[in-house]
Amino acid sequence: MEVIVEKYRENDLADLVEIWNEVVDEGAAFPQTENLTAESGRKFFENQDYVGVARVNNRIEGLYILHPNNIGRCGHQANASYAVRSQMRGFKIGEKLVKDSLAKAGELGYRLLIFNAVVKGNERAVRLYEKLEFVKIGEAPGGFLMKDGTYQDTMMFYHTV
Repeated sequence: MEVIVEKYRENDLADLVEIWNEVVDEGAAFPQTENLTAESGRKFFENQDYVGVARVNNRIEGLYILHPNNIGRCGHQANASYAVRSQMRGFKIGEKLVKDSLAKAGELGYRLLIFNAVVKGNERAVRLYEKLEFVKIGEAPGGFLMKDGTYQDTMMFYHTV
């Protein structure tokens, strides 16, 4: 299975919104509680520094967003979020997205890629970040409100770019 990661195009927006909303609806990874609409999705994705999409057989199966983690004297820090269609998880699409985001962050002048709130129960993501040599820098107890109303710890990771 060939996975091609490239910059999103305007006609990709419906797929991006669909994939993003699937993760939001699962309620176990993204902080958002509201789904994107076609209009809010357009604004959301246009406001990122970069949006990459993973295509398999010319179908979008995943995406990432890349943007500043902070401003001013900390503006050299990037942050990213990743989403893969549920039926395509486990096929290393996420790994290709993370690797591409590291390269893109460097191209955009960032020096670090920081994840502020990786949900501890998101074991696939944690294994991937550890495999790619992200450095774990701490945990926040009860840092994430799960969809079921319970709280889960979050972890922070970084990687130089």
